[in-house]
Amino acid sequence: MLFLLISCKREQDLKTLINQQLEYAVTQYQLMSKAVEDDTLQPRTIDSAGRLVSVTTPDWTSGFYPGILWYLYEYTGDTTWRNRAIRKTALQEKEQYNRWTHDLGFMLYCSYGNGLRLTGDTSYLPVLLNGARSLCSRYNYNVCLIRSWDHGNWQYPVIIDNMMNLEYLFWAFHQSNDSGFLDIALNHANNTIRNHYRSDFSTWHVVSYDTLTGKPVEKVTAQGYSDSSSWARGQSWGLYGFTMMYRETQDKKYLKQAEEIARFLIHHPRLAEDKIPYWDYDAPDIPSAKRDASAAAIMASALVELSSYTDSTRSAGYLKHAEAIIRSLSSPAYLAPRGTNGNFLLMHSVGSIPHKSEIDVPLIYADYYYIEALLRFKRIVQ
Repeated sequence: MLFLLISCKREQDLKTLINQQLEYAVTQYQLMSKAVEDDTLQPRTIDSAGRLVSVTTPDWTSGFYPGILWYLYEYTGDTTWRNRAIRKTALQEKEQYNRWTHDLGFMLYCSYGNGLRLTGDTSYLPVLLNGARSLCSRYNYNVCLIRSWDHGNWQYPVIIDNMMNLEYLFWAFHQSNDSGFLDIALNHANNTIRNHYRSDFSTWHVVSYDTLTGKPVEKVTAQGYSDSSSWARGQSWGLYGFTMMYRETQDKKYLKQAEEIARFLIHHPRLAEDKIPYWDYDAPDIPSAKRDASAAAIMASALVELSSYTDSTRSAGYLKHAEAIIRSLSSPAYLAPRGTNGNFLLMHSVGSIPHKSEIDVPLIYADYYYIEALLRFKRIVQ
């Protein structure tokens, strides 16, 4: 139904492409699994010499590799991937008590959450619930938002990335029937709409709040070009987060927010022809600016989901744009040859140009959302 406006031939072409790329992910991550057999580390990126950079579990990216392993198990049904996923997920267990980060959705829900979804292993439940409680410990009842960072000179910083943790809290609410999880998720999303978004539906990266009044006092960037610019990955985090909010609540204001964000991104005058965003939509050196494949992959996954919540015309538009992203990411311009790129799939992501960190490199979360987008597309076109 969603693809009525796309020709049967093109649909078949897309189906073939999706299957080819998932098979390629299997072969590339078979090599990755041999490179990260150390049961204390998770892969993150590569260094300037092309060597694999791995991290311990307190790193915010640590849950993406086990999440990828679960996705490959979901695709293949092969217990080898399940066993690898179980082993690497177990590394994350102690993070259930980590109250010094807002990134527990990435760290635990991508790993333990996918594991629970695919296996029903009830031993994962207490870890996930404890992690959700740890996340909620960062909520301030004057500000009515979850604090993002404990570093920097801000009084109470909240970053747009934090929208990605709210799916975890909805899961915790459904599992426990504790309305506290629900209230925090709703308040965080509502205040993000109120304070993070500009009139054109672009978002600031960081909003800092006064903890006594609960009012925003500063709207800035940390990883974007400037305080008034649109940092690409942040825009994608917001699109993904508000699409999820509509799924979980069926509240039309979240659907409107997601669709307005999608409009801003899809029709942005500085979006490159191949649909892979520059690292910031306002980068001064466009068209020579670095691209961010991670922002593209997150956007594609979000658009595939958003397409199922709207009318046929908009749905076709979202799917067309997501398909264009997937085709670009699956081309030699972004997809690494087998055995190269530290065994990551995607080249040309950006961590933080202002911090001179992880510029034009593979990033584990780019691969995670690329594979997720492929799986979501596969459910539609199969």
